[in-house]
Amino acid sequence: MKIRWEDGFRIRVTVNDSETLISANREGLLSLAKQLRDLAEELPGSHIHYDEYNSLEEGSAELIIEKKD
Repeated sequence: MKIRWEDGFRIRVTVNDSETLISANREGLLSLAKQLRDLAEELPGSHIHYDEYNSLEEGSAELIIEKKD
């Protein structure tokens, strides 16, 4: 699956206790929406891994989204 990003995207993931917050600008939200739509068409077990080294803002928590059944 090819991961596509809108120019200027910004996304941050923070975890506090049992709460996870995904904060993003317009371009970040559009990018995530397209990626989730693409992931929905993949086989079960397919996933997208986000972290501060490949897509999230510095200091963000890792985020993995996986397609089930």
